[in-house]
Amino acid sequence: MEGLDATLAALVAAAFVAGLVDAVVGGGGLIQIPALFAAYPGQAPATLFGTNKCASVVGTGAATWRYARRVAMPWRTILPAALAAFAFSYTGAAAVAWLPKDAVRPLILVLLVFAAVYTLKRKDFGQAHAPAHAGHRELIYAILLGGVIGFYDGFFGPGTGSFLIFLFVRFFGFDFLHASAGAKVVNVATNIAALAYFVPNGYWLPLLAAAMAVANLAGSTTGTWLALRHGSAFVRRVFLVVVGVLIVRFAWDTVAAFL
Repeated sequence: MEGLDATLAALVAAAFVAGLVDAVVGGGGLIQIPALFAAYPGQAPATLFGTNKCASVVGTGAATWRYARRVAMPWRTILPAALAAFAFSYTGAAAVAWLPKDAVRPLILVLLVFAAVYTLKRKDFGQAHAPAHAGHRELIYAILLGGVIGFYDGFFGPGTGSFLIFLFVRFFGFDFLHASAGAKVVNVATNIAALAYFVPNGYWLPLLAAAMAVANLAGSTTGTWLALRHGSAFVRRVFLVVVGVLIVRFAWDTVAAFL
């Protein structure tokens, strides 16, 4: 019983930190998923992924609501992106059958390094909110962004939130705060798409998911408050830290795959 209580406490703590980080710049899965696999090494991966999605969608949904109350949400961009991401996440999941994930890991590593270097070199990157597109062009670009990110999230997943933020800043002229807010909407769409598969097929642990969802919600509340209080400069710093962690992880996994 003591061991079970300690495991639950560790997972709840991981869910809180994951919710906090995810609310600011995404990347909560870097914390929550390894914690689940460490706690339940014998459990089916699909069940752990489903449990993770159940917990994270609660925190992400709450973060979206809080951002929407305090930030002027660019709905004309993020809603088409969210719908496209929802649709293409299924395509990404199906692509796993014919394209090994190891084949794309080096490419993702290169893209992460590019995002980090680009953000570091341009000190004013993401500091001002100046939407760059309107009308049909905005709609087309939003659908393209959502489709690419949705496919990636369904196929691979790690770093989806961070990629979204970078793309919203780079191609749509958002500041980091608005980009983070918009990314939450797209993340909710892809999470719901995944849950539409996991939950009906029984790939989740309901009681554990509920406990972690409450902790993720608490972490999300804290992270959103920090982001709104400290603004784009704070989000930019956290973004660089999370991308740095992703680079280390992908570099390690890429080297390990060749050994």
